[in-house]
Amino acid sequence: MSTITENHKKLERNVTLLGVFAFLAVIIGGLVEIVPLFWVKNTVEKVEGMRPYTPLELAGRNIYMREGCYNCHSQMVRPFRDEVERYGHYSLAAESMYDHPFQWGSKRTGPDLARVGGRYSDEWHVQHLIDPRSVVPESIMPPYAFLAERELKAGDMTKHLTALSRVGVPYSEKDIEQANADLAAQADPEADTDDLLARYPKAQARDFDGNPGKLTEMDALVAYMQMLGTLVDFKAAEAQEQPR
Repeated sequence: MSTITENHKKLERNVTLLGVFAFLAVIIGGLVEIVPLFWVKNTVEKVEGMRPYTPLELAGRNIYMREGCYNCHSQMVRPFRDEVERYGHYSLAAESMYDHPFQWGSKRTGPDLARVGGRYSDEWHVQHLIDPRSVVPESIMPPYAFLAERELKAGDMTKHLTALSRVGVPYSEKDIEQANADLAAQADPEADTDDLLARYPKAQARDFDGNPGKLTEMDALVAYMQMLGTLVDFKAAEAQEQPR
């Protein structure tokens, strides 16, 4: 019997020794997992155009997660030719830097949504959510017609933005202070949104669900989806990637 086997038996039979080695293994494994996180900001290079979500987009994202949309739709275009040709530029790490949690997904029953913003009209999204097969006959997605009827009750968005700011999302004091007002204004076609659009570049302000008299969950979800993939200036990002 080899010396290694004998030593292994001694380790297994000695509870104290086994506990010490197990503790050391956990410590080493923990350090390997945790220490790199202290330098995570150095590993994600910012790209032109990225910004935090507006309160309305954030409320829509919460609905997206609540309804389990990520179970059937990924939000990560892999750097393969077939994916890039179908969905657009491959996903960049910076595009998920403000996501808590990220929505990469691991399954595609439906298409990837990382670049869906601007590809379809608001009306298309609304109809697709109300009756998926009316616009995509082969779709197996369940209907979400109730979103158009349900009033948006997002809660106190100042608290939500405050919590996100504490984990590194760069919301300003004004963003946090104006969060609830910004949420309502973005979907109100009669609201003054100049300040909102100045603080959130490329944000889209309009009635999203076709019912300007009511702020609904449909407004929030469509606002979120119409933003996906529209923020990054990919030409600038590609220029940054070029060797100097």
